[in-house]
Amino acid sequence: MSRLFPRTALWSRRLRAALAVLATAVAMCGVVLAATSTPSSAATCNGYVGLTFDDGPTGSTSALLNVLRSNGVRATMFNVGQNVQNNRSAAQAQVAAGMWVANHSWNHAHMTSMSQAQMQSDLSQTSSAIQSATGSRPVLFRPPYGETNSTLQSVASSLGMRQVLWDVDSQDWNGASVSQIVANASRLQAGQVILMHDGIQNTRDAIPQIMANLTSRNLCPGMISPSTGRAVAPDGTTPPPTTTPPPAGGTCTATATTPNVWGDRYNTSVTVSGASTWTVVVAITSPQRVTTIWNGTATWDSSGTVMTMRSNGSGNTFGFTTMTNGNSSARPQIRSCTSG
Repeated sequence: MSRLFPRTALWSRRLRAALAVLATAVAMCGVVLAATSTPSSAATCNGYVGLTFDDGPTGSTSALLNVLRSNGVRATMFNVGQNVQNNRSAAQAQVAAGMWVANHSWNHAHMTSMSQAQMQSDLSQTSSAIQSATGSRPVLFRPPYGETNSTLQSVASSLGMRQVLWDVDSQDWNGASVSQIVANASRLQAGQVILMHDGIQNTRDAIPQIMANLTSRNLCPGMISPSTGRAVAPDGTTPPPTTTPPPAGGTCTATATTPNVWGDRYNTSVTVSGASTWTVVVAITSPQRVTTIWNGTATWDSSGTVMTMRSNGSGNTFGFTTMTNGNSSARPQIRSCTSG
């Protein structure tokens, strides 16, 4: 017994040391797994986009939330009031997963055919159902089918909500394939919003590729500002103004801001630096239309949505007024700035 004891003690010490090494390895492995489970947290965000999902909650909401979480995505869920009432736990799960919940009418009717009183009742009932289920009252509203008018916008505003449409339609509702949804989403620019839907398998399958494309362009999912209708950082801060990088070999840079926004129109101011004579190409989202320009000479393409503005000796700042025509969320995007 006395001769065996030292060996037993030595073996015990070695076992404890081995277990300590194993525990350290497991702990280190755990750290690595935690870091790789949220790759987007380390992403460089030079701009934000609004990923939105309509018509929930559905029987597939849980699957959608799993995909969003695994890809580090926070999105805005435009919920139908009747669906929330019938599936309160799914609406609660959306909020628990870090999503923003918004109003998409009571039962997805054609609201522009309603009276003002009917609109008021519909949206109020929906907001109350969402607040009852989630504890938060919506500050955003999206009209079914994108159909809207001044009365509906006024009603939404009276209930503390901003109307939000979209800049990019994923076409998932129209049977788009995964690759088509990904291609459509690749058109997203900083500040813009994309329309997608809860309950569609192809949309869920497209999310990892959508995120890979956004990450490659240093764009990140953000919240939709209730004051501007544009995508901003998740904490609500406004990203820097949209600026075009100078083309290869050039020194011309154009920066766009929207200093004035009204219910049916807004002003855009563009400042050009690096050149005294310049040409700036700006894209407008249909059905919006530019009605007034200043400090530049403009021409348009055949679609009426792409404007080429040239300097006319009035300085390096030009501007224009855009009528929203029912799409109050879109903003012009600068496509290029060339000197000379």
